[in-house]
Amino acid sequence: MNKADIIDRIATGTGLTKIETEAVVNGFMTTVLQALEAGDHVELRGFGTFRVQHRAARTARNPRTNEVVQVPDQYVPQFKPSREFRERVDAAWQERGDDR
Repeated sequence: MNKADIIDRIATGTGLTKIETEAVVNGFMTTVLQALEAGDHVELRGFGTFRVQHRAARTARNPRTNEVVQVPDQYVPQFKPSREFRERVDAAWQERGDDR
């Protein structure tokens, strides 16, 4: 599923136009990004939490060439799903019996 698919589903479910729905989806994504840039975390109860995690510099190896590479420290966005989110996804996949 991509952004256009999400917009289509929300528009169908809410009765909003696709243009209005796209504005809402873009606004949500911009708000989450700005909050993370500002050092805040975004908690959506029953869904999950977006936050930024610091990863220290490290030494890695290129598996193709065996060359040692220095990876600088970096800040990466992280999403941690809520317990309800995990349970619903697990139940749906268990019900399906799919091993994808």
